[in-house]
Amino acid sequence: MIETLINPADSAERRAEKLLTIAEALMRRVEQATDDSGAAYAQFQRAALLEDQVRERTQDLGRALDLLNDSNARLAEAMREAETARQNLSSAIETVQEGFALFNREDRLVMCNSRFAMHMPDVHAQLQPGLAFPDYVAMVSRSPHLALEGETAADWAQGRMRRHKDRHVIFNVRMAGDHWVQVSEHRTADGGTVILQTDVTDIILAERHERGKLLDDQARMIRATLDHINQGVGIFDAEARLVGWNQRLGSLLSLPLGRLRIGASFEALFGRLRAEMQFDAGMTQGALMGWVASAARPPLEFAVRRGEELILDVFAQGMPDGGFVLSFTDVTAERAALQALSRANETLEARVMERTLELEDALAHAERANASRSRFVAAASHDLLQPLSAAKLFISSIGGEGLEPGAQVALEKAQNALLSVEGLLDALLDISKLESGKAAVSVGAVSLERLLRTLAEEFAPMAAAKGLRLVVVPCSVTVESDPAYLRRILQNLIGNAIRYTSQGRVLVGARRHGAVVRLEVWDTGPGIPEDAQNDIFKEFHRLNARASASEGMGLGLAIVERACALLGHPLGLTSEVGRGTCFMVQVPLSEGSDASHRVEVPDRKRGPVAADKIAFLVENDAELRRALGLLLEKWGMSVLEAASGEEALALIEEIGILPDIFIVDHQLGEGMTGIELLSRLRAGHGRVPARLITADRRRDVQELAALAGIEILYKPIDPRALEAAVGQLQDTTT
Repeated sequence: MIETLINPADSAERRAEKLLTIAEALMRRVEQATDDSGAAYAQFQRAALLEDQVRERTQDLGRALDLLNDSNARLAEAMREAETARQNLSSAIETVQEGFALFNREDRLVMCNSRFAMHMPDVHAQLQPGLAFPDYVAMVSRSPHLALEGETAADWAQGRMRRHKDRHVIFNVRMAGDHWVQVSEHRTADGGTVILQTDVTDIILAERHERGKLLDDQARMIRATLDHINQGVGIFDAEARLVGWNQRLGSLLSLPLGRLRIGASFEALFGRLRAEMQFDAGMTQGALMGWVASAARPPLEFAVRRGEELILDVFAQGMPDGGFVLSFTDVTAERAALQALSRANETLEARVMERTLELEDALAHAERANASRSRFVAAASHDLLQPLSAAKLFISSIGGEGLEPGAQVALEKAQNALLSVEGLLDALLDISKLESGKAAVSVGAVSLERLLRTLAEEFAPMAAAKGLRLVVVPCSVTVESDPAYLRRILQNLIGNAIRYTSQGRVLVGARRHGAVVRLEVWDTGPGIPEDAQNDIFKEFHRLNARASASEGMGLGLAIVERACALLGHPLGLTSEVGRGTCFMVQVPLSEGSDASHRVEVPDRKRGPVAADKIAFLVENDAELRRALGLLLEKWGMSVLEAASGEEALALIEEIGILPDIFIVDHQLGEGMTGIELLSRLRAGHGRVPARLITADRRRDVQELAALAGIEILYKPIDPRALEAAVGQLQDTTT
């Protein structure tokens, strides 16, 4: 009840005054009361107590009122400050040149400035706090001030809402009246959204202007380029209408300037040229028009003729905008040059064919000449060596006893002359075979020990005759080579060293280097100058040659070089003028046996080696047969003679006696050969001792003789070799 009597708005003095009035009223009621039981006193006490309580409550109330007043004062100050801040914020965003809007985390508009949605008055009027963002987007999409550029309002609104999901997004929006607004949208820390709208119309127009200037400059540059190229160019749009060309196009197609205008159709231009143009193979007028009408235009290239002389290469290419471009190139001169070149080629081909036929004739002539030379060499092998063998054998059959000293000297000179001729013919035959490529080799294991020992025995007399010391170092290794050619190589090198060394010695040896052996022939001769070291391997070339042919004809080293090349044996030399020369031949090592390639050492003993024996001599050359007979008789043998195989068989059948030794020539005229004769004899009488003599060194003859088990004695026949062979045959008969 007291609360109703005291107004909180009263001042403290007023409230104290009211409390005193109340206390006085209560005291008067107590004094006037006539309650004998003391109720009035009790009421007085209660009133006093109540007064104390009222006093305390009044004090508490005063303090509460003070606190409330202070709070109200601070709240009022805060509200004034907030309003001031709000006014400052509004003033701040209003001063921003861009449109500004703030949406809270529930996507509702909090505030915006007057420039927000400035180009959309209809939307700006509805921008009130609390507006939902989707409703704002829907209003913008339906606004007539938005340039949608080919899309619907719903599509634009859907795309705008997709962009709103990003935290940061910037894009341009085209407005009516060719205005442009750049929209920047950013998410705040509390999930709200700040949108800035900037008018970029001036920037867009400036860029468009600059781009237009650039395009104009490019257009002028393209135009200048087109006018300065040698091709005629026509540019057509997607509707096949002319939009660009150069002056060369009208010149090549002979089109009047009035027809070349923007918008002219391709069909009209082509119709003007149709009667004058002829398409080359692979292109027709219909195919070209079909290509122009087609939506897909792959690159097209063809040639046309205009008039009688002009030839144009045409290239057609589609463009990304659906148009196409045609270029025309004058290739008349090139085609004329190609035709001239073709005619020149035809003429050249005819001349080449003519020269080819001439070369074929020359080649045939050369082959015939080579065949003639081969036949000559074959004839030399037999016909030239036949009388040479006969002469050697006749001289050998003359005994040295009873001759005058002068006759003995003449006999020795004749023997030496025949040996020189024999060596020369052998060298010529070797050169012929090596040059013709018909020389056959049989590579196998060859014992250097046996070969070097044989060569030492062979050349020791020749070296001693010149007062030289011949040293052949023994070597026990086995190499891979053709035994005949390897022996001939070393013979020529050793003979050459002895021939050109006047004093000192000749050293022959072998050095092993890994898997190869290097055969070396050293001499103490005059040496070979470096500028002459290549020439010494040429035919008939002799360094410091003397007049006498008895010293050789310069074929030895030529044979060595060709034989080494045939066998694949590297050949080298080192020489020092005034001190001597070393020739080196490199031969591969062999781990196998060389039993099948024995190098025979003829027995040097002289005298009657086959006394009381009967020798059957079959030779169609009468002079050679007579010389061989005299030599065999000198050795104490009885000789039966026949000129052919048939005659020999008939004579054996007639006398009924089988001779002890057969010496048979291989080439016996038109009848059977020597190998055939010996094969017949062995078939009828068993294995008879025999030697086949021949000047034919071909591989097939060697293979036939080896197959028949017959050993060969080559012409011109060396009496010492014949003597050794007769001695061996005698040993087989005893």
